[in-house]
Amino acid sequence: MKKIFSLAEAERMLPLVGRIVEDLVRDHQRWTDKVAAFELATVGSTVNKPDPMAELLQSEAQRLAKDIEGYIAELAELGVTCKGMDTGLVDFPAQMEGRAVYYCWKLGEHGIQYWHDVNAGFAGRQRIKPLALAES
Repeated sequence: MKKIFSLAEAERMLPLVGRIVEDLVRDHQRWTDKVAAFELATVGSTVNKPDPMAELLQSEAQRLAKDIEGYIAELAELGVTCKGMDTGLVDFPAQMEGRAVYYCWKLGEHGIQYWHDVNAGFAGRQRIKPLALAES
C-alpha cells in the first residue's frame, strides 16, 4: 500500500530524507565523474591489453551505483520517490482537495513549499498556499 503523507508528516520526514538525499546527490556526482574518467581511460585499452586504471574506475563506478541504488531503496521504503539524483528532487505522495498530488522538495529548499499534480512533474510545481501550511 502506497504511503500518503500529510504536509506535517512530510515535513517531519525531511531531516532523514534530507540526509539520504545529500548522500545520493554526492555519490551521483562521484559516479558521473568516475564514468567520465572510465570512458577516457578505455580509449587506450584493448581486449588484449586492458588499462588497469580503466578497470579500477569501472569497479569504483559500480560500487557507487550500488550505493545509489541503496539510497533510492531507502527513500522508497519511507514512501518517498526520487525524481532527480543530480538535483536531489523528491516527491511525497499526498492528497489535496480529494485528488492525488505530490508534495515536492528539492535539496537546499527550506521545508516543503511546493506541490504538483501526479502528471505535472517539476515544471508544474505550485507554491503551497499559506492556509494549507497552517492546517498541517
